[in-house]
Amino acid sequence: MGKYLLLWEFDRTRIPVDSKERAFGMNLLAELVKQDMKKGSIKDWGVFPGEFSGYAVVEGSELDIMNFIQQYTPFVYFKVRPVGSLAQVEEMIKAMMK
Repeated sequence: MGKYLLLWEFDRTRIPVDSKERAFGMNLLAELVKQDMKKGSIKDWGVFPGEFSGYAVVEGSELDIMNFIQQYTPFVYFKVRPVGSLAQVEEMIKAMMK
């Protein structure tokens, strides 16, 4: 199972101008994120203050990540970056020393 850093950004063309409508939509997103955290899909999640973007740390296979992203489409766009652990870096260093 891999670990991935997902950098996400709202599709600004889908953000309502009316603040009550915007709050309703953002609340739905927050509830979805909370459900995914409760299920263990999301290990960490945050927003970048002053931006319409943030990050999530997710574990799973490539297929798990693709399926995960689809539930947020088309309202959120993602950049996905695989993450190597310290243990993996140490294994790479050992291999380099041979």
